Amino acid sequence: MTQTSSAPAIVIHEKGFGKTLRTDRWWLYPGLVLFGLTLFLIYGMWSALQADYYWYSAGESGFGGYLAPFYSPLLFIKEGVAGAAPMSHSIFGAWPSWWPEWIPPSPSLLILAVPGIFRFTCYYYRKAYYRAFTGTPPACAVGALPRNRKAGYKGETGLMLFQNIHRITMYFALLYIFIFFYDAYLAFFRGGEFGVGVGTILLLGNPIMLGLYSFGCHSIRHLVSGRRDCYSCSMLGEVSHTNGKIVGWLNKRHELFAWLSLIWIMVADYYVRLVSTGIIHDFSTWG
Repeated sequence: MTQTSSAPAIVIHEKGFGKTLRTDRWWLYPGLVLFGLTLFLIYGMWSALQADYYWYSAGESGFGGYLAPFYSPLLFIKEGVAGAAPMSHSIFGAWPSWWPEWIPPSPSLLILAVPGIFRFTCYYYRKAYYRAFTGTPPACAVGALPRNRKAGYKGETGLMLFQNIHRITMYFALLYIFIFFYDAYLAFFRGGEFGVGVGTILLLGNPIMLGLYSFGCHSIRHLVSGRRDCYSCSMLGEVSHTNGKIVGWLNKRHELFAWLSLIWIMVADYYVRLVSTGIIHDFSTWG
């Protein structure tokens, strides 16, 4: 008696961009990333080019006030600009005369490069924009955009060696945490009087979110808990192991805090601009 067995049909994976055997909504994640990062880039550039209405103190002079995060720290201040901070808040004084006239005198343009490069070279954001903007690949097991096969995939070499600057900008990012905490401290005062408002909560949450994101960085994990062959061989090794567990907890949630900090700073910046222009009223204990 002859027995026959039916083998499952072999499904041939068609190659090409976006081609996949996946049946789930794999395109949703890169699509949301594309939308979110594009929105942030557009808003960031728009805010930086405004050069005005980045400060709010309800007309009160003295200690305190809201400073838009995209404009902090204030290296120089242009006098006579609507919604500008008092000159006493400038680190180096009045706006420099060498600044080109065709570029808006925006303090934001002087300081955005460092935090921008820090995020651009972040391990998580690399994955995010590699998938969303360059389609290399757009998702796991999904066809990528065609490349030059003769050149082949070279990884982060050549131009992408620029990514290695991340470990340097990390130190500046940590400095920004302290700067933003000082801005939050200022926000709790208006004309020297202590109070709490919606703006104080937003500006206080900004360095907290940035800290949760920054201290989950892969470079931080190597700095505080790496470079050791044995954790149990010394007391410092045990300290490193403890540090590693703390940073590891944050690192597992690096993507979450990356997005929360990104959205939070944008909302805080826009809020200060709205109250500075008088479009909305800042609800606070100052009345």
